Amino acid sequence: MPPTPSLLTVTLHLEQANAIIDEALRLARQHDMLPLTVVVLDAGGHQIALKREDGSGIIRVQIANAKAYGSLGMGVSSRVIGDRLAARPVFATALSVIAEGRFASVPGGVLIGAADGTVIGAVGISGDTSERDEFAAIGGVKAVGLRPEPAEPVSDWDR
Repeated sequence: MPPTPSLLTVTLHLEQANAIIDEALRLARQHDMLPLTVVVLDAGGHQIALKREDGSGIIRVQIANAKAYGSLGMGVSSRVIGDRLAARPVFATALSVIAEGRFASVPGGVLIGAADGTVIGAVGISGDTSERDEFAAIGGVKAVGLRPEPAEPVSDWDR
């Protein structure tokens, strides 16, 4: 009998997902951010981990998920998606319909890359301004030694 082929050689593990979330929340508290909701998805768009801080609104779960899911679906951060769609509102509406509402084109959705650049998941954060959400997401990914995309937050993330 031939060996079973491996379908995915690099994967995002629960321990890593939890560490990303914990670091993002630590950064949020360090910078006096509003209560956050953080979700981590694997490369197939399936939820691995989720935490919602006390005081974070109930719809924040769906927003954080949509930021991460949209990033995976388009292969770029939710910031880039928003920038690209700014002049294409009809396409933005079509994407939202196609993704069944699991799509948000504002910062806070960050791709998670392995050392070789392979996308292995995404993190989505909602609760503060989108720029601050993105800052926490990038910091969480970096803390576990993985590669966030974008690699750095915008320079005025703390506005």
